[in-house]
Amino acid sequence: MSFEEEWSAARATAAANISMRLDQAAPAAPGGGADLALNQDHIGAVGTEAHTLHSRLQADGRHAAAASADAAGALAKEGFASGGALARANTRWESQVKTLVAACAQISNGLNYSLSSHAKEEQRLYAEFTTSKIDEYLK
Repeated sequence: MSFEEEWSAARATAAANISMRLDQAAPAAPGGGADLALNQDHIGAVGTEAHTLHSRLQADGRHAAAASADAAGALAKEGFASGGALARANTRWESQVKTLVAACAQISNGLNYSLSSHAKEEQRLYAEFTTSKIDEYLK
């Protein structure tokens, strides 16, 4: 069987097995429904790890930058094409490290903001409910 025939057969089989599957939450326990929960300890731990990674990447992500630049310059000076390739790889590496450092900072800051805004919103809602007519009916 040629590659084209095998590929056509595989595509036909895959096309015949297409179906839609929707993801859903597990059924609720009797007497209670699913609810959104925010575990501040878990969110805080993720934010802390993102901050730690941010700090480590800033320090450790560039430890070979100077040596790589020196090696690229020496290779290029001797006429090796790999010198230019190493310089481009080093530039790309630096760019990717900067992007990753920025992403870690964004995650850490976003989670810190989420935690503080959630706590403020909870306080605001509590204050509103305890001073409203609803509170009188709930007692």
